Amino acid sequence: MNNLLKKKVLVPAFALVILVSASSFKSDFFEIAKQIEIFTTLFKELNMNYVDETNPAELMDTAIKNMLDELDPYTKFLNEQDVEAYKINNAGEYSGIGATVRSYKEKLVIIEPYKDYPADKAGLKAGDQIIKIGDINISDFEDNGSELLKGANNTSVEVTYKRQGETKTTKITRAGVEVDAVPFYHMVGDKTGYIVLAKFNAKASSQTKAALIDLKGKGAEKIILDLRGNPGGLLSEAINVTNLFVDKGELIVTTKSKVKKFNREYKTKNKAVDTEIPLVVLVNGSSASASEIVSGGLQDLDRAVVMGARSFGKGLVQRPMKLTYGTQLKVTISRYFTPSGRCIQSLDYWNRDKDNKAVRNTTFNTFKTKNGRTVEDGGGVLPDIEIDAVKANPLTTALLNNNVIFDFATDYHYKNKIENIDSFKFSDSDFQNFKTFVSQSDFSFETKAEKTIKEAMNTQDDIIFNATVNEDFKTLLLDIEKSKIAALETHQKEIRSKLEDEIVKRYAYREGLYEYYLQNDDAILAAEELLGNTSKYEGILK
Repeated sequence: MNNLLKKKVLVPAFALVILVSASSFKSDFFEIAKQIEIFTTLFKELNMNYVDETNPAELMDTAIKNMLDELDPYTKFLNEQDVEAYKINNAGEYSGIGATVRSYKEKLVIIEPYKDYPADKAGLKAGDQIIKIGDINISDFEDNGSELLKGANNTSVEVTYKRQGETKTTKITRAGVEVDAVPFYHMVGDKTGYIVLAKFNAKASSQTKAALIDLKGKGAEKIILDLRGNPGGLLSEAINVTNLFVDKGELIVTTKSKVKKFNREYKTKNKAVDTEIPLVVLVNGSSASASEIVSGGLQDLDRAVVMGARSFGKGLVQRPMKLTYGTQLKVTISRYFTPSGRCIQSLDYWNRDKDNKAVRNTTFNTFKTKNGRTVEDGGGVLPDIEIDAVKANPLTTALLNNNVIFDFATDYHYKNKIENIDSFKFSDSDFQNFKTFVSQSDFSFETKAEKTIKEAMNTQDDIIFNATVNEDFKTLLLDIEKSKIAALETHQKEIRSKLEDEIVKRYAYREGLYEYYLQNDDAILAAEELLGNTSKYEGILK
C-alpha cells in the first residue's frame, strides 16, 4: 500500500516539473519574440522618419555593442573582418607587416616590430608614428587605420611616419608572419630548462612539447614554464600543455553552464612526456584564461610550484556561434573549474557598483589540492611563492596604460647607445631621469582618496562645509599630488622592471629580452634557486 501511494505521489510531482519547465520556456520565448518585434518596428520607424539620413549598419553595430557591454567584456559581436582576425589569431600565422601596432584617430604607433619581418626590414622602430599609408592620411580614415597595413604576401605599401619630430617615408613589402606560441626556450645553468609559452594558439602544445624534449636532450632535469603575460587562447591547447606533465585520464577542467550540453569534464588524453621532472610555473597579473587552466591545474594536482604574482582571474569560457552573412557571436557559455573544484573568476560582471563597474571578489572559498594543500577561488591563481617585482600596483599599471613607460623607453633609446645588452643596467640616475620625465609629462593618475575627496566637494552637501574646510580639502589634494612622485620611489622595483623590459626590447628585440631575463629576472632567478633546493621544492608540494 505504501509503495502504491509513493508511485501515485511521484507521477504528479514529475509532471509538475515538466509543466513548470515548459511554462518557463514558453514565457522566455514569448518575451524574446516580443522584444525583437518592438526593436524591429523601432529600427524601421527611426530609419524612415529621422530628420537626417541615418546609417543603418552603424546604428545596428552601436546597438549590438551597447547591449553586449552590459554583460561581460568577452561576449562580442564579430563582423566578417573580426571573424577572419579571430581565425588568424588562433592559427598562429598571417600575412602582414610583422609588428604590434596601436591605433589612434590621427596616427598608428609601432609598439613592437618583430625581428627580420617586413616592418623591421623597412627600418620601422618602436615609437614610430605612422601618419600616412599610401595616399591616405590616417586622420582622414574613418575605420581602424591598421587595416590599411594588411594585405597579401609580396605586396608593397609606402608609409609616412614621424620619428623624434622628423618625418620619414619607407616602403614595406608584406610577407607571411609566423606567430610562435613558444617564442623562446633555453637552458638556465647546466640542469634547468626555461620555456616561454606566450599564447595558446594551435601551436601551443606541439611547440611546448618540442621545447621540453629538446631541453631534456640538452641535460635539463628541471623545468621553468613561463606563462607571464600570456592572455590565454584555446581551451584544448591548455589541456594538451598540462598533459605534457600529467598522465592520461587526469581531470583538468570542468565547465558548468545553464545549457546542459556545455557541461563537460576535460581529461588528459595522451601519455605524458614527463610526470616526474620538477616544475615551476611563473604567472603574473596578465596571465589569464588558458594560462590559469594550466597553472591552476598543475597547482591543484601538486604537479608544479606556482611562483610570481596573482593571475588575472578569468574563469569564463567563450564559444563562437555562427550568425548570418558570415558574422559570429563570441558568447560566454560557461564557467570553468580547476581539478580541486574552484572557479578563479575575479570580477563579478553581474553585480556592478554605482559607476557600473564589475565588482571584484574579495571573499574567497578554500579548496584542497590532491595532497591536501589549501588553495583559494575567486581571484585568479595565487602563487605558492609570491615575488614582489612581479606584482602589479595601480601606479605601475597607470604608467603602462598611459604609455609613460613606453614613451620614456623611446626617448631613452635615441639618447643612449648600448653596444652589448648583456652589460645593460638601469642605473639610479636613469630612474631619477624617469621621475623627471613623469613630472614633466601630462600623466594623470587619480587615487581612490582623490576621487572620494572630489566627490565630497562636488556634492550638494558641500553647503555644510565652510570656506576653511574647502581650503583644507584643496591643500590635501595638493599634498596627494606631490606624494605621487614620492610613490615612484615606493614602487621603484616594480617600475624599474617594466622600464628595463621596454628598453631592452628597443636594442635587442623580444628574443634579446628573454636572454636578458636569464641573468636578471627576479622570478627566473628565484625559480632556479627553488629548483636547486629539492627538499624545499618537495616540501611546498606536500
